[in-house]
Amino acid sequence: QVLLVESGGGLVQAGGSLRLSCAASGRSFSGYAMVWFRQTPGKEREFVGGISRSGQSTFYADSVKGRFTISGDNAKTTMYLQMNSLKPEDTAVYYCAARAGRIKTAPSDYLFWGQGTQVTVSS
Repeated sequence: QVLLVESGGGLVQAGGSLRLSCAASGRSFSGYAMVWFRQTPGKEREFVGGISRSGQSTFYADSVKGRFTISGDNAKTTMYLQMNSLKPEDTAVYYCAARAGRIKTAPSDYLFWGQGTQVTVSS
């Protein structure tokens, strides 16, 4: 069982930056792929990016590549999403998720989810 808690969302102007955190419930997420999804009302949850179970590789959706960076702490209890050059279209609720095994891009492949944190980018 992995419990996840996101934090760090908020309101920022276009071009600004935010850093989201996803904390595992006091345990390491070693062996789990950790990812970020985002969702806006009326739309399906969209894969943003993730970090592999080894922590050695990261993957990003084309829409955020070059602007967002995913990292994890050495203890593998917290994952971060550094978001730079934010655009209004990045406005969404951001969720972290975890699965044992490789990164997948479909929400249905993930069993463990955080509660989400709102990111709003004003133009």
